[in-house]
Amino acid sequence: MKQAPDFRLPSGPGQYVSLKELRGKPVILVFYPADWSPVCGDQLALYNEVLPEFAKYGAQLVGISVDGPWCHRAYQDARKLRFPLLADFEPKGEVARRYGVYDAAAGTTQRALFVLDDQGMIRWRYVSDPAVNPGAEGILTALEELKQPGGVHEPA
Repeated sequence: MKQAPDFRLPSGPGQYVSLKELRGKPVILVFYPADWSPVCGDQLALYNEVLPEFAKYGAQLVGISVDGPWCHRAYQDARKLRFPLLADFEPKGEVARRYGVYDAAAGTTQRALFVLDDQGMIRWRYVSDPAVNPGAEGILTALEELKQPGGVHEPA
């Protein structure tokens, strides 16, 4: 297990979310390449639908991309997303770099999922092909394993 790198990122104009604020409950970090792209739209819409399942585990879902807070706000409103989208905008991709999922060639984050336990330890990670929606099964399995005594799903 590895401690998740801390961050404080804008969740909207003048609003911020830090990883420290989320301690005490499992956290699902969804790094995705860009708002308004087809695969990202499908992926985030799926997670929006599955939010009640994540809530059964007490987990907070957070999306992160290099888009700016105003773009996130418009995208969130248009898609009726009920979870925060954080802007890893400036310095561009700094948080994604600390998690090892920044794609310098594309100038975006990779499509990557992380499940953190209530102490902020990375318990599961998955990096997907950017053209493939990774779905929610891996996240749900990792959250279920967090409930098991000694259940640790080591990061790959």
